[in-house]
Amino acid sequence: MKKVRLEIVGLSYSQTQSGAYALVLGESSGSRRLPIIIGGFEAQAIAIELEKMSPSRPLTHDLFKSFAQTFEITINEVLIYNLVEGIFYAKLICSDGTREVEIDARTSDAIAIAVRFGCPIYTYEFILSSAGILLEENAPIEGMEEKVEKKPVTGSLSESELSTTSTDELKDLLKKAIDDEAYERASRIRDELARRKSN
Repeated sequence: MKKVRLEIVGLSYSQTQSGAYALVLGESSGSRRLPIIIGGFEAQAIAIELEKMSPSRPLTHDLFKSFAQTFEITINEVLIYNLVEGIFYAKLICSDGTREVEIDARTSDAIAIAVRFGCPIYTYEFILSSAGILLEENAPIEGMEEKVEKKPVTGSLSESELSTTSTDELKDLLKKAIDDEAYERASRIRDELARRKSN
C-alpha cells in the first residue's frame, strides 16, 4: 500500500469537544490535512516538545525516549495504519540494530514519541482519502475538526437510541468511548447523562 508522509501543521483547542484538542497533520507534498482529536495530556506532551520546552521532571514520553536510547533502540517511523469508526490506529516501527519490530500505540502517544525522536510520520493513502480534508494553504486550523465526518455515537446508537439507553449502559459506553479516544462520542454520551441528571 502507498504510504504518505505527514508533518505536524498545528495544534489547537477543540471547538466541538470540551477538554480535547485538534492535532492537524498535513501531507508533506500536498494540501490535504488530517485532523485528529486528542486528549489534553497528549496535546501538552506534543506542544512541549514542539516548543522545545524543558519540564523540570521528565514526562512519560521523555522517559520512554530515555529508556529506548539507554538500550540503543531507535524509532524509525510512526505509521497511522488504520481508521475504524472514527478512531485512528498507529504503530511505532522500532529497531535495536539487528531486528525491526512494530509496536501498537495510541496515535496521540505515537506522535508525541515521533516528535521526540525526530522520526517521520506516515499514513496510507486510503486513510488520507477517506478522512483527509483539502484546504487552501493559509486556511485557519481552528475549527477544522468540525469538517470531519461525524460518526455515530457507538457504531450503531442514534440520537433517539441514546435517549432510551439506560443510565448504567450509558456510563459503560462513556468509559469505553474514553478508552477508545473517541472524544466526540464520549461528549455526546456525557451530555445525555448530564441532561438526565438535571431533570
